[in-house]
Amino acid sequence: MVTKRVLAGLPEDADLRRADSLAREIFSDVANKWALLIIEALGEGTLRFSELRDEVEGVSHKMLTQNLRMLERNGLVERTVHPTVPPRVEYTLTAPGRALRIAVDAICGWTHEHLGHIERARERFGGR
Repeated sequence: MVTKRVLAGLPEDADLRRADSLAREIFSDVANKWALLIIEALGEGTLRFSELRDEVEGVSHKMLTQNLRMLERNGLVERTVHPTVPPRVEYTLTAPGRALRIAVDAICGWTHEHLGHIERARERFGGR
């Protein structure tokens, strides 16, 4: 967690410990499984909605739409509508989104590295 010393001089909105901070709201938005998986998928390049749905297995149309809107609202994803019939809509990561993907990649790497350990721990508790 972020220490008080690191936060000295920063606005209250930057403090994740404060329930009313913008930082906590953003953290809550992006720290969900669908957002992380969408960011990871878009790290490979620009994708259309249907391509994203195919990449993020198990995500519903509704959850993909909600998370894309949230990521766009937070400035992490850019939505481009091409004036064709039917309209072609593409999604790509912005510069802050690409920077966040570095952290997402680290989380994915951590998961792969420790998966065996976690599976063994879960077995001791009766399975998954």
